[in-house]
Amino acid sequence: MHHALFALAPMVLAAAVAAPPFRQPRDDQGRFVNLDGSGPKGLGEVLKWSVLDRLTGKRRRTPDRAPVPAVTPDLHRLAAPPAAGEGARITWLGHASFLVQLDGVSLLVDPVLVEKVVTVPRNVPPGLTFEQLPHIDAALVSHSHYDHLDLPTLKRVGAVVYAGLGLRKLLEKEGLACAELGWWQSARIGPVEVTFVPAQHWSRRTLSDTNRTLWGGFVVKGSSATVYHAGDTGWFEGFAEIGRRFRIDAALLPIGAYDPPWFMSPQHMNPEEALRAFGELRANTFVAMHWGTFKLADEPLDEPPKRLEAERARLGLPPERVRVPAVGETIEVRSPPSARGG
Repeated sequence: MHHALFALAPMVLAAAVAAPPFRQPRDDQGRFVNLDGSGPKGLGEVLKWSVLDRLTGKRRRTPDRAPVPAVTPDLHRLAAPPAAGEGARITWLGHASFLVQLDGVSLLVDPVLVEKVVTVPRNVPPGLTFEQLPHIDAALVSHSHYDHLDLPTLKRVGAVVYAGLGLRKLLEKEGLACAELGWWQSARIGPVEVTFVPAQHWSRRTLSDTNRTLWGGFVVKGSSATVYHAGDTGWFEGFAEIGRRFRIDAALLPIGAYDPPWFMSPQHMNPEEALRAFGELRANTFVAMHWGTFKLADEPLDEPPKRLEAERARLGLPPERVRVPAVGETIEVRSPPSARGG
């Protein structure tokens, strides 16, 4: 099977769509940086949060487990993706993992279907098991962190992977075909256009590869729906530009892993910031993610949706526009007729 995947790789790479001129930001050592030139926290700050603040009792202590709503997926409904003109179907699998189906194509975004990531166990099982997945046309990986790029999952799925610059070497070493994308570069997966867009984050899998691979989000555009998956991101000015370039029907936005703010805010949004991003994106529907699955920060696992609901009510947004799906739940979205030219 691996030989077949590599045979497909040239076609995948040839499918890249030319993007407007854009110079990928890097530092003077060639490492990727955010649009504002920033990179990750330094080792001293990491040790302060992970060790010193714990020893001195300054870290918020919360349980490693919490109840998270989950539903049994409708496997018959998910077996075949919607056809052209039928909108998009979005199923939350937990954390940042989604099954996105549209225009006859089924995509996995940041798929992590294993029981633990490094040493962090799942708080809730994945929304679909490997055996329950439909045929997958491609996997989209936002960045190299282990809770988003899970090699055991990707290898078992076996689909071509679309990821940021610098990740092909790792993925091909594991027998996976990979198409790399820079920010604002696009590729076609059948009739669906996928564009890699900026995010406010960083990358690392080892002590020596910090920011050597690119992070970002994905805009998945079909004939009657456009879905934006933000990847891992803090708040940044780039949301407005993404909203200007695309008419987004569903924005899949992270709401968890934000506490303590002094350490987490450059890389993860809190629920209030996520709703602010939603406004900048001018999207139709907010879909919450990146909460409740892995204990990555100091807030309670079930706190993010409570804060999200409080902020939604304060802003006066209709409940049907701000969705917090259960694990395994499917949401269907479709562009309004005016956006489809109909």
